Amino acid sequence: MEAFDRLKSLVADVEPDLMKWAGGNKAAGVRVRKTMQEIKDAAQDVRVAILGNRDAGDDKPNE
Repeated sequence: MEAFDRLKSLVADVEPDLMKWAGGNKAAGVRVRKTMQEIKDAAQDVRVAILGNRDAGDDKPNE
């Protein structure tokens, strides 16, 4: 669940910069793109954890 918590945190943290970018702040757009890449990596970490548990035969996620 740690990987999912990180993913949720990143999504919540990017919102203010996303609003600034929508208002025309180009620097905020750079920060949004950087954070979106981190979100992509965090989502992949969640996928890997789920597959790892499935392949190991575990029914519950590791916490």
